[in-house]
Amino acid sequence: MNKNEKFVITINREVGTGGRTVGRKLAEKLCVKYCDKAVIDGLTKKFGLTPERIEEIKAQKKSWWNDINTYYQTLVGSASLPMEAEVKLDNATMFETEKRILQELAAQSSCVVAGRTGFMVFREWPNHLSVFIQASMQHRIKRVMRRQDVSEQEARDIIAKIDATRETYIKKYEDTSRYDTRNYHLVITMDDLTEDDAAEIIKDYIERTSKLAAPSL
Repeated sequence: MNKNEKFVITINREVGTGGRTVGRKLAEKLCVKYCDKAVIDGLTKKFGLTPERIEEIKAQKKSWWNDINTYYQTLVGSASLPMEAEVKLDNATMFETEKRILQELAAQSSCVVAGRTGFMVFREWPNHLSVFIQASMQHRIKRVMRRQDVSEQEARDIIAKIDATRETYIKKYEDTSRYDTRNYHLVITMDDLTEDDAAEIIKDYIERTSKLAAPSL
């Protein structure tokens, strides 16, 4: 990946690994936009977006991304920001809407995307780095117990349900598994790392691959 050109980094992660925080910290270190479920849901509801609506707004003379980007800045700092519209979409429409929003954001500027089937959405995207964040089950259980204030069994149940839901969602649209490491350029295990450690590892990887990608003089 070449950090000196427009890029997109996708962070897919197992629940209970801190992958979302890793993505946010990485975006801060790189000084680029950060997108996750809260951001995409917020943009969808605020602007009443569907694939068709996106095309309609883009066809207008005004630059709709000025409005999107302005709202994005306020939304990132407040995932609970009240929405002006309530948009309910079926799964297929939501997937296509998320895909279009993410690709439009990436076309505007470099960004880090956490979750949201990023490795699929940007598989053929130029200058894309795909990362998977994983951890041992015990590490994940302890983190979920601590962050959600639940028992060990409740944490196990939460992890099992989310793992199954995410895998089912991926398989609905792609003939692959989110656990197939061939979908990623870099896989990080969090057991002995902090979120800052992981963000630094990814940043270092980017620095090294950028040197390899730079044209020789």
